[in-house]
Amino acid sequence: MTLIDETSTTPAGGPALEQVRRLVTVLPGPRSAAILSRKTDAVAGGVAHSIPVSVVAAGGGVVLDADGNSLIDLGSGIAVTTVGNAHPAVAAAIAAQAAQFTHTCFMVSPYESYVQVAEALNRLTPGRFAKKSALFNSGAEAVENAIKIARKHTGRQAVVAFDHGYHGRTNLTMALTAKSMPYKAGFGPFAPEVYRVPGSYPLRDGLSGADAAARALSLIEKQIGADGLAAVIIEPIQGEGGFIVPAEGFLEAVVSWCRAHDVVFIADEVQTGFARTGAMFASEIFGIEPDLITTAKGIAAGLPLAGVTGRAEIMDAAHAGGLGGTYGGNPVACAAALAAIDAFENDGLVERAQQIGAILRSRLDALRDADPRIGEVRGHGAMMAAEFVDPATGAPDAALTAAVARACIAEGVIVLTCGTFGNVIRFLPPLSIGDDLLNEGLDVVAAALAAS
Repeated sequence: MTLIDETSTTPAGGPALEQVRRLVTVLPGPRSAAILSRKTDAVAGGVAHSIPVSVVAAGGGVVLDADGNSLIDLGSGIAVTTVGNAHPAVAAAIAAQAAQFTHTCFMVSPYESYVQVAEALNRLTPGRFAKKSALFNSGAEAVENAIKIARKHTGRQAVVAFDHGYHGRTNLTMALTAKSMPYKAGFGPFAPEVYRVPGSYPLRDGLSGADAAARALSLIEKQIGADGLAAVIIEPIQGEGGFIVPAEGFLEAVVSWCRAHDVVFIADEVQTGFARTGAMFASEIFGIEPDLITTAKGIAAGLPLAGVTGRAEIMDAAHAGGLGGTYGGNPVACAAALAAIDAFENDGLVERAQQIGAILRSRLDALRDADPRIGEVRGHGAMMAAEFVDPATGAPDAALTAAVARACIAEGVIVLTCGTFGNVIRFLPPLSIGDDLLNEGLDVVAAALAAS
């Protein structure tokens, strides 16, 4: 299905915004600068921002700021507005639900839309077994509850996470997250019984998937022991850690070990889920069926919603009242999710992610072939990244990465950096972006790299 009508300024995933890159001021313009100054005075300093604009509208593949600048969006609010910002069907569903009721608390007075979202998650997530779901507010909250459920089910306490992993900013999820600054520094002590082992990072460890898995599982057996282990949690493609794609066979070997030892395998698909990788869920790419899957970000097209979905017998381990929260599965967020899920399933968005991935891969591979400072291009679908290195040593080059990102932003292209070493630029365009706009954004990236 065609997502962009090239003869119209109205993209399928957003409002009637002209789909152009246009800078009428330097960034930030005077109106954005004034609002950002107020932010400095009113908002806690720990809440940072990376793009110096104040947004007034967004849709298709652009973001419009208070000064009339139109920026190409290659970030999707960190993989959230996958269906497109202000998607018409999502906006209509939100408005209709808000006019009916905005809250009852599902734990007090349930409503059908929560059940419908759970049914959709049970149906869409990988795994040929009976499933159940529970809804929450954020990815971190989903991860915390997945750990709770796994501990209750197994009667064990230990949890294994992996180097370069990111799972959130709450106390337990900070313990699971690998990178200290800015996520963990000064915020401890952290939750106990969380252990970390190396995963698979082919560019840097040079190991096959089988060898990387053997290394990780050996450490788990020697230093933790399966008898006390409740769960292993991993992002199928690590997000904040640098869009690291594990070597073939790594995830399969870890899942097989978990099955043999009755350890719950949790796939954190908060960033990879909902068509982002060119599959509905990244686990499908690797042929794995997790026991539990955590979702958020793209699930509700910008409204706060998250889920834990998994084997019915595991999900039912928690006692009545043991799961929930005042706002979990809010009816307005559920309405948005149902509209977004309909778009994912019926508007060709999985295929569109594959098309975008082909463009990203081709353009970024060409840059890598011409410039040895790009050590690797990796990813799947509309979740692609370039890792920047010193070509002489292969060492991470965070300074170059930051310079390229700054130059892109100054020219009106929103890009995001990531990586344990701060040396990765990630590309997460909304699936509503047109090919011409995507290619123009990548032209800016190429020029920024050439000038850096």
